[in-house]
Amino acid sequence: MNEIICPHCKKAFKIDEAGFADILKQVRDREFEQELHERMAMLEREKENAVKLAEEKTKNELQADAARKDAELAELRAIRDAEVAELKSERDARLAELRAEKENELTRLHADKNAEITKLEARLESAETEKKLALNEAIGSIERERDELVHALKGKDTEKLLLETSLKEKFTVELRSKDEMIAYYKDMKAKLSTKMVGETLEQHCETEFNKLRATAFPNAYFEKDNDATNGSKGDYIYRETDDRGTEIVSIMFEMKNEGDETASKKKNEDFLRELDKDRQEKGCEYAILVSLLEADSELYNSGIVDMSHKYPKMYVIRPQFFIPMITLLRNAAMNSMKYKSELALVKSQNIDITNFEDQLSDFKVGFSRNTDLTLKQFEGAINEIDKSIERLTKAKEGLLKSGNNLRIANNKAQEVTVKRLTRGNPTMAAKFDELKDK
Repeated sequence: MNEIICPHCKKAFKIDEAGFADILKQVRDREFEQELHERMAMLEREKENAVKLAEEKTKNELQADAARKDAELAELRAIRDAEVAELKSERDARLAELRAEKENELTRLHADKNAEITKLEARLESAETEKKLALNEAIGSIERERDELVHALKGKDTEKLLLETSLKEKFTVELRSKDEMIAYYKDMKAKLSTKMVGETLEQHCETEFNKLRATAFPNAYFEKDNDATNGSKGDYIYRETDDRGTEIVSIMFEMKNEGDETASKKKNEDFLRELDKDRQEKGCEYAILVSLLEADSELYNSGIVDMSHKYPKMYVIRPQFFIPMITLLRNAAMNSMKYKSELALVKSQNIDITNFEDQLSDFKVGFSRNTDLTLKQFEGAINEIDKSIERLTKAKEGLLKSGNNLRIANNKAQEVTVKRLTRGNPTMAAKFDELKDK
């Protein structure tokens, strides 16, 4: 027998083994159920705390990651915008500077060039004026000498009349013999062809020039024009250069003569157009027609005739003015040699300016090409940044989806109950029913 004391009344009573075992079983079942409930409550609280902690930690990590990504994206965009703005500003400033420098340099060069050309044109005009004045003075001098001779002859007419009677008989025989010689030469001249007559004048001019070539014209070229490539040619070309090879003066000569018996008489003006054409094609400065045509013309017999009102730098002379005409043009050209040299220098400077403009244009093209390449590289880098932003955005969306999945998992964990756990599991259902019954 076992003695048991009642906890309420403090009385002792005895109980047999079966009753003691039954009471002990009741006590143990109650303690087990109480302990089971406590354990389940504790597990539920730990599960809730763990879920809340995991959810809070995941949320904080996602927010921190998203904030960090947003800050990085903002910083990358700011850096990209600043670099692009800086490059554009530098490019615009450099282009503006280059344009200003080019415009200033071109303005200065054009101003200098125009001033120099104006000065040289004024000098050349002055030299042309001096040359014309010298030519007119020479022509005037020749005309004055002619007038003096005519006046002197008129003064001697009286003496001539007085001597004529006495000399008439004396020269009668001589005149007769000369008439015979004239008749002989007229007959011989009538038999000569026009080409032979013209060649006689050419030979005369060539002989006159060769007499003075070695002394007066050592650097001169005077030869027949044999180039008929363009269908025509002049008779002679005169060119003279200085010691450096710079041309002083160049003249295209045409010699014209005809026999007295020629039926169709030619005029000097009939040959001027062709002579001007030959002068231009052969690159000569002056054109001179040495002519015996129109033998009775007072205009051509007066001396040197300037035909520049019809054709530029064109003159018609008689053979006796052949050498003086070359000398006049040569001396006038010598005075203008200085201005020609300066003009050639200005032309070469203009070529240098053209080369400078070409080099500046090449630099602009190269600079523009390099700028375009740099911009393309920056655009590529910006595209890569945009792609990185897109990838980070996708990662952010994935993390947000993971958070949603965690939230859904938490909700599912909150909905877990004993009834749901034992559904479809008869063993666990029986165990829990047994615990409830106890």
